[in-house]
Amino acid sequence: MDTQIKTLIVDDERYSRDELKHLLQAFPSIQIIGEAESGEAAIMKTLQLQPDIVFLDVEMPKMNGMAAAKALMELKKAPLVVFATAYPQFAAEAFRYDAIDYILKPYDEELLKETIERIEKKFITPHGHDLGKQAAKLALEAEGDILYLEPKEILYMFREEKVTKIISKTGEFEIKTPLKDLESRLSSYNFFRIHKSYLVNLEHVTRLTPWFNGAYQLELVGREELLSVSRNYVKALRTRLEI
Repeated sequence: MDTQIKTLIVDDERYSRDELKHLLQAFPSIQIIGEAESGEAAIMKTLQLQPDIVFLDVEMPKMNGMAAAKALMELKKAPLVVFATAYPQFAAEAFRYDAIDYILKPYDEELLKETIERIEKKFITPHGHDLGKQAAKLALEAEGDILYLEPKEILYMFREEKVTKIISKTGEFEIKTPLKDLESRLSSYNFFRIHKSYLVNLEHVTRLTPWFNGAYQLELVGREELLSVSRNYVKALRTRLEI
């Protein structure tokens, strides 16, 4: 199977993480991209790694799994959550956070298989296509024509008066579509708002330079202009960019 579902494992006990990781390795659709040992770390890892699914323990010190799930739900690109715990009494509360499943320790391999099948239905079609990447091109209306742009070719876009300008590897385009609408349509790609009027494709970022008053300037591959990063967005931007 070509498509893999990016998975983060969160549990404060290393043994439990190792056990679940071992069991999940039996499923070709699952790609384990990271681990976290606390609710706080789960949020940071999710921002950095952008997992599709988070296996989340409930009973953890400081921020427990329920509080972490609530915080994850508020992210712009929220992952699906599977609660993995030894405590069945939290099941009812878990589904208030749109959990896709609730599995109990010690893990039952057959029940885990059912959970994975449920996850696969969310992300993969019967023909093996990634549901999150079906809309391969961004359709734009410009001067009566419909343009189709590959999102990965877009460097950045910005709003100026009542026009949105798109700068891509293949050219520059002007459309009337609001930036907020484009941001929503591109939510499954690696775009980030660096200013209220600018949306940048993080795949093309090469340099971040301090400017003044806590603001930064952003450099993109192949472009001479520098883009201003509002100080309100700097911390979240660095979280997204850095390993």
